[in-house]
Amino acid sequence: MEIPNRSVRSDEQHVLKGCAHRAFQILLIDNRTAEDPKVDYAASVNRAIDHIVQNLGGPLRLEDVAAAAHFSPFHFHRVFKAMMGETLAQFVKRHRLERALKVMSHGKDKPLTQVALECGFSSSSDFSRSFKQRYGVPPSVFDIQTWRDDRRSGSHASSDRVEQVRLPERLPPGENPDGFEVTLRDLPARRVAYVRVLDPYQGTGVVEAAERLMEWADERGVADGQWLGYMWEDPEIVALADCRYDVGVVVAGKSEPVLLDGDVGLYEFAPMRVAEISMAGDIELEMRLLDWLYGTWLPRSDYIPDDQPCFEAWHGRPFAHGHEHFELSAQLPVVRG
Repeated sequence: MEIPNRSVRSDEQHVLKGCAHRAFQILLIDNRTAEDPKVDYAASVNRAIDHIVQNLGGPLRLEDVAAAAHFSPFHFHRVFKAMMGETLAQFVKRHRLERALKVMSHGKDKPLTQVALECGFSSSSDFSRSFKQRYGVPPSVFDIQTWRDDRRSGSHASSDRVEQVRLPERLPPGENPDGFEVTLRDLPARRVAYVRVLDPYQGTGVVEAAERLMEWADERGVADGQWLGYMWEDPEIVALADCRYDVGVVVAGKSEPVLLDGDVGLYEFAPMRVAEISMAGDIELEMRLLDWLYGTWLPRSDYIPDDQPCFEAWHGRPFAHGHEHFELSAQLPVVRG
């Protein structure tokens, strides 16, 4: 797992160029005079993405995804492509393949037919054909560890990125110089209000999302809940520009309404068991923590990762201890292997 850029450094030219391009695409597809149409579209697409993530293993019809986004299928198809840069079908297939890579990484030799069906493919042949189209070889001969190592070293980073993100050298399996210890916890169902950041490795989007959500939460009296940060994709598998990072806060139980606003969305996490490690330190310490958790503890345990993001559960509010020092608990959702 790679940590997004959470410092206060900026890349204004890159950000402004991307925003202008997306705003122009939006104006082309809809001439509504809403006060801020980009916010409305972002919220709709986020609802669609949430629906896709929750149902990736089953059939995903355009009509159902559009309904989740509160759009007609015709208009939603155009909005989604303009906002995400790929069609709904392309987005779904890519995410199914990326989920398959994740399962192949940690699935403890799970049969490929089972991987295919769990990730929403109709058959093993459909999976193999789609996999080869994207990665050049069938899944049966794909070297997942080499793929992860290459991505970690930065060789798969996009050539047009202003700044390439690289991880420090991986902590060797078995080594635990920091004395990390895992606690298994069973967490109840949680409703999380979030602000989503696309391509979080560029600019200051994560910091700005945290500030936006804290302002929203303070206004509604829900800022005392658990604050979370979580990456939906594994950057050692997924291109950095395709990653999504949510800044979230756990809000009241289901009996109490949550009044959303603009780009603030709501996601329902089911009860889960997590492998938790607490830390206080810099990004290097967090990377060693994740390396040990995934590379040493997980393979030696009776668990595999659940189909949920790995959480950063902040101690206090996001960035309460600055942008170089972090106090948080890493929570990896797990299930019995």
